[in-house]
Amino acid sequence: MPDLPPSTGGRLTGLGVSQGRAAGPVIRMAAPPTLPPPRPVTDPGAEASAVAKALTAVAADLNRRATAARRSPSTGATGTAAAGAGEAGAPGPDDASAGDEAAEILEALAMIAEDPMLLEDAESRARDGMDAAHALDAAFTQHREALAALGGYLAERAADLDDLKHRAVAFALGLPMPGLPAPGHPYVLVAADLSPADTAGLGPDVLALITERGGPTSHTAILARGRGLPAVVACAGIMDVPDGTVVGVDGGTGEVAVGLTEEQAAVVREDDRAERARLAAGSGPGRTKDGHPVKLLLNIGSAKDLRPGAEGVGLFRTEFLFLDRTTAPAFEEQVAAYAEVFAQAETVIVRTLDAGTDKPLPFLGLPAEPNPALGVRGLRVDRLLPDVLDTQLDAIAEAARKTGAEAWVMAPMVTTTAEAAGFARRARARGIARVGAMVEVPAAALRAGQLLREVDFLSIGTNDLAQYTFAADRQHSALADLLDPRQPALLELIAMCAEAGQEAGKPVGVCGEAAGDPLLAPLLVGLGVTSLSMAPVCVPAIREALAGLTLAECRDRAMAALS
Repeated sequence: MPDLPPSTGGRLTGLGVSQGRAAGPVIRMAAPPTLPPPRPVTDPGAEASAVAKALTAVAADLNRRATAARRSPSTGATGTAAAGAGEAGAPGPDDASAGDEAAEILEALAMIAEDPMLLEDAESRARDGMDAAHALDAAFTQHREALAALGGYLAERAADLDDLKHRAVAFALGLPMPGLPAPGHPYVLVAADLSPADTAGLGPDVLALITERGGPTSHTAILARGRGLPAVVACAGIMDVPDGTVVGVDGGTGEVAVGLTEEQAAVVREDDRAERARLAAGSGPGRTKDGHPVKLLLNIGSAKDLRPGAEGVGLFRTEFLFLDRTTAPAFEEQVAAYAEVFAQAETVIVRTLDAGTDKPLPFLGLPAEPNPALGVRGLRVDRLLPDVLDTQLDAIAEAARKTGAEAWVMAPMVTTTAEAAGFARRARARGIARVGAMVEVPAAALRAGQLLREVDFLSIGTNDLAQYTFAADRQHSALADLLDPRQPALLELIAMCAEAGQEAGKPVGVCGEAAGDPLLAPLLVGLGVTSLSMAPVCVPAIREALAGLTLAECRDRAMAALS
C-alpha cells in the first residue's frame, strides 16, 4: 500500500499492533471524574449503603455489557455493530471470537467489582466517617497498591482497578459512568491508555485506536487485532493532538499523520477498503512463492472462534473454559468442549491449562507470590495440583476417542527436559497421539534439541519468550522496543528451535502475536518455522505475505534481521 499522505501537522510514530489503515477526526477519552473535597458525614450507615450500591451498579453494568457481547458478538457498548473496516459495505472480520473475548474480560472485571473484601474495606471506611466517594477511592487505591507490588500479570490487573474505581466513584457522586465518547459520527479514539472494559465495548463509530501507553500484548492490542481494527500504541505526543484534528493511522507501521484534509482521509479509507477486499478474495494453504508449505493455523478459545480459510488450530487456549469459576469444570464438561472443536477442525493443538498466580483462577486457590511472573504458572501448577492436569488429559483423550480425531497436546511454561519428559509420559499413557511443549523461556529454547527427544513438536510463544529474554514486563509501554519480536536475540532463540526441529524431523511452530504480523511472518519462515498460528482475521494478510516471497528470499530477510 502507498504511504500515508503528507500532512500539515507532521507525523507521530508509535508501535503498530493491528494491521490496517483508517482516517478520521480525533476524539480523546474523557478524563475520569474529579473527586471533590471530603464532605461531612451525618449518617455513616447511609454512606456504607451508598458504597454497596455503587459497586453493585458497576458490576451490573459490566455483566449487562458482557451478556450483550455474547448475544450479539459484533455489538459494543452502544448496542450497534462493531467496526470492521470503518466504512459501510467494507469487508471486516467476523467478530464472534472478539465478542466472546470481550464478554470474558467484562465478566472478569465484574467479579473484581463484586469482591467481598473490596466491599468490606470500603464499607468499613464509610462507617468510620468517610463519605461514599472517598471511601471507594481509598479502598480501590489500597487494593491497587497491593496488586501493583506483586508485579507481572497482577500488576496489569492493578490498572483495571483504576477503571473500576472511576466508575464506582462516578456513580457515588451521581455522575454518568465514564466510558467511550459517542459523538454520533466515525472517529479515531485517542487515550492515554484504554481499560479492558472500554476496549471490549468499542462500537461501530471507532475507526482506529491510538494510545499514549500500552504494549504489543496489551488488551487494546489483542482485542483490536481480533476485530481487525487498526491500532497504534506507545505513541508519544498523541494526547497533545486537539479533538477534531483529522489523522491518518497505519496500524502496521505505527505511523500517525496529523492534520489531513478530508480528501486525503477519503483516499486512506478507500485504500484500506480495497486492500481488505483484495486480501479477503485469497484462499488456499500457506505457501511461499516457490511452493514451500507453511501451515496457517488459528488461535482459539472455543469452537465459536473457528473460521474457514485456515488449516487447523495451532493454539486451543483451554483456560477460557476455566475462567471465573470457583470449581474446576467437570470431566464431562471438558470432554464436550474439546470434542466440539475436534469435530470441526482437521488439526487441533490443545494447550493444557495456562494459569497460575500471574493468571489467577479462583478455583486453583494458589497462594500469593512476591513475583508471580517467575512463580507457579503453566505446567508448574502441576507441582501443587496434579489432579487438574490428570483430569484435563483424561478429557482430551476421551474427546479424541469420541470424535476419531488425532489429538495434539502441549504443555505451557516447560523449562527443563525432565518436565517435558514427564508431561509426555502422562499424555501418551492416555493414548494421546502427539505431545508437544511450549517454548516460552530461554532455557527451553537453549535445550530445544533435548526437548525434541522427548516430545513430538514445539510451539514458540513469542510474547512470553520476549518478556523473559529481555527481562521486560510485557505490559510495560516504556519497554515496548525490547518486546519487539524483531530483536535479534529473540530471533536467534527462534532459529535455534527451528534448527533443532529440522535436525529431529519434527515441526516447530510459532503461536505468539508475531505469527500474525505480515512483516514478521516471512522472517519466521526464513528461520525454519513450519507453522504460524494467529487470530483468524490475520490469516489473509499472512497468506499473501508468504505468497509474495520465495523461501530463499525469506531466508535472506531472516539473516539480515539476525545481523
